[in-house]
Amino acid sequence: MTTASPRWFKSSYSENGGACIEIATNLIATHGVVPVRDSKNPNGPHLTLSADAWSGLVEFARNAAV
Repeated sequence: MTTASPRWFKSSYSENGGACIEIATNLIATHGVVPVRDSKNPNGPHLTLSADAWSGLVEFARNAAV
């Protein structure tokens, strides 16, 4: 198994004063996971979500914003 480092990024919609998350989608194809972390604490802990869990979270957030 290869070890890949997450390539973190924030959404281009993140202009709310720093209350953002960062994700690393580069690990979906190779590991099937999406790491998620607090953008204000990049050296802190992160969550590792399955691709399905990430999709569910995004869908939930979209529905909650309506």
